[in-house]
Amino acid sequence: MAKKSPGCQSVYQLKVTLVEIRPPIWRRIQVPGNTTLPNLHLMLQSVMGWYNCHLHKFTIDGIDYSTSDPDWDDLDYQDERRVHLDKVVSRAGTAFSYMYDFGDGWEHDVLVEEILPAQPGVEYPLCLAGERRGPPEDVGGIWGYDEFLKAIRNPKHEDHESYLDPE
Repeated sequence: MAKKSPGCQSVYQLKVTLVEIRPPIWRRIQVPGNTTLPNLHLMLQSVMGWYNCHLHKFTIDGIDYSTSDPDWDDLDYQDERRVHLDKVVSRAGTAFSYMYDFGDGWEHDVLVEEILPAQPGVEYPLCLAGERRGPPEDVGGIWGYDEFLKAIRNPKHEDHESYLDPE
């Protein structure tokens, strides 16, 4: 992950939770406030265990931000490349959405828990806490993940071996 951004004065503490998964899969991270949305995407990929294989979008105050993609040119997104987190989210308590993999539809709730001063000598981003490993790529969304969990927990399940050794 990236080191502390030059000129970083504020740090956003975010709680990131996968929607509709019980028990919850979540992470608490601290990121520089001046992080661009594409860099925040990469940070979220890392802490959630994703591989950055699919499209994503952020929805903040009703505006969708993403990168352009020729296969999805009919979607109405603001270009995220020059958008900094601290320019679109200015206060603690703000919540927004992060969607990863439009096919599987992994929606994440992102809550800005605190906005803190950057600590001298600390390299950001930091993952402070979390629970449960994220679902594997291309498992089929929430429903596929449920089937995946059933299969890996049951040695007699027909897909047990293939899920444990996907190669």
